[in-house]
Amino acid sequence: MEKFTVLRSTAVPLPVEDVDTDQIIPARFLKATTKEGFGQNLFRDWRFHADDSPKSDFILNNPVYTGKILIAGKNFGCGSSREHAAWALTDYGFKAVVSSFFADIFRGNALNNGLLPVQVSSAFLHQLFLAIEKDPHTAFEIDLEAQTIGIPALGVQEQFPIDPYKKVCMLNGYDDIDYLLSLNEQIEAFESEKSAR
Repeated sequence: MEKFTVLRSTAVPLPVEDVDTDQIIPARFLKATTKEGFGQNLFRDWRFHADDSPKSDFILNNPVYTGKILIAGKNFGCGSSREHAAWALTDYGFKAVVSSFFADIFRGNALNNGLLPVQVSSAFLHQLFLAIEKDPHTAFEIDLEAQTIGIPALGVQEQFPIDPYKKVCMLNGYDDIDYLLSLNEQIEAFESEKSAR
């Protein structure tokens, strides 16, 4: 995985609550065994008509809104436990998703795949949506070390929670195996000390 330290980017607003994993990536696209290519079918049924022509009124088809941050409504990632939802979001190019609540399994899948779920208060989420509505080119900053998300131009920010272990992994670009390998010297020292007794 890529290291995640500080992300500065514009954002794509999706002010819809209860977005489930089947809406993020429909079940009919889950046949692939690798993570690549899922981005093209992200929000497939919301983005495209049955004839595969783009729906002009869907936010991802509006060139005004771009960025590596998706700001979504409450209860994002509910529904089934499919990891493919995180794959689709990252393959499309998102590095972080912001919401006032995430489904637990989606949160875990996101963190395991280098996608940062940033949970904020309902009031701050509303403030983020208002900022984009006023100016679609508003820049946001997510600082993982400080665990803050903010709008630099407005001087506002809020802290967000993250599991300490997953924070270490994301800051260093580790998956679970990489994390264990990073402890190799400590493990060898422990084993040597144990053998010397």
